[in-house]
Amino acid sequence: MRHFPALIRLAVPTLSAALLLAACGKGDQAAAGPGGQMPPPEVGVVVMQPKDVPITKEQVGRLSAYRSADVRARVPGVLQRRLYEEGSDVRKGQPLFQIDPAQLQATLAQAQGSLAQAQANAANSRTAAERARGLIEGKFISRADYDNAIAAERTSAAAVQAAQAAVQAARINLGYTTVRAPISGRAGKQQVTEGALVGAEEATLLTTVDQLDPMYVDFSISIEELSQVRQAAAGGGDREIRILLPDGTPYGRPGVLDFSGDVVDPATGAVALRARVANPDGVLLPGTYVKVQATLGVEQAVFVVPQVAIQRDAKSAYVLVVGKDGKVARKDVVTERASGQDWVVREGLAAGDQVIVSGLQRAIPGQPAKAVPAEDAPPAQGAAPAPAKD
Repeated sequence: MRHFPALIRLAVPTLSAALLLAACGKGDQAAAGPGGQMPPPEVGVVVMQPKDVPITKEQVGRLSAYRSADVRARVPGVLQRRLYEEGSDVRKGQPLFQIDPAQLQATLAQAQGSLAQAQANAANSRTAAERARGLIEGKFISRADYDNAIAAERTSAAAVQAAQAAVQAARINLGYTTVRAPISGRAGKQQVTEGALVGAEEATLLTTVDQLDPMYVDFSISIEELSQVRQAAAGGGDREIRILLPDGTPYGRPGVLDFSGDVVDPATGAVALRARVANPDGVLLPGTYVKVQATLGVEQAVFVVPQVAIQRDAKSAYVLVVGKDGKVARKDVVTERASGQDWVVREGLAAGDQVIVSGLQRAIPGQPAKAVPAEDAPPAQGAAPAPAKD
């Protein structure tokens, strides 16, 4: 009888283990369901449908003036004064500089004198010619004298025309002594000080006027990206851009792509693009570097796949799908480019494919799986630990 407590102590653990095994067996049978088979795992899927996807590129661009005109001295003379405030906005035709007009005024006066003399000679020649016409009828003068009188009339008339042209040229040159803005825009810094001789041998640069509304933004893309843009050109759509200012602030007005070069820069291997953007408030300034988010076209009938669904091996990129038979299958795909958190896929998928985006660790090609919408799928679990080795 003294050994009876010891036997009890040995029997209790054995009985507990038996009860635990029985409970686990019942739990496994309940989980497996009728027939003792485990149900297929649930995986979250996204049903693929072709859609039109805009091609968006993000590049660094530089702002430039819509138009930039050099203001130059077109006639020789001494610069007398500046008539505008540097850095201010000016209107087309507004006086900007005054060149000493004295010499050109004298040239105009001289041309006007020559015109008066030519007109007097023409009047005398005309009178002589009229007299000769009356005398030739009665044969009171020779034919040679008559011809000379008519020729003198014609020559004097031509001299009047030449003198008139000289007067007109002198007036134009005199007008150039007031240097005016060729376009409306912002006038820059004065390049020549008062008292300097300008326009003597060449058209001296006085200042520059830049039109700042609208503005150009110049940027570039690679030749590979250009091929994508050309493929998408048939898709139409707005080819607009968005600008981020140097501090990261989005600029409130969109721009429109208005130039695409077809020549590759051999130094960079890139193709130049240019967009036009409104700048009525003068926020954008020439020479500023900005970030450009450009929508260059639309790709039609492509598939957008979440990046988490794309897997890769030595063969290719691929996705796992739940087929119509309820089994997991592999589909090799060709990823074209990233679009936000997704991949754009042109080849390898078909409309209606159920691409697995969650529960990938539970999906085994050839094995059944229960497809549920991705938002209803159970949270992904960590991978099962590797079995212990003996």
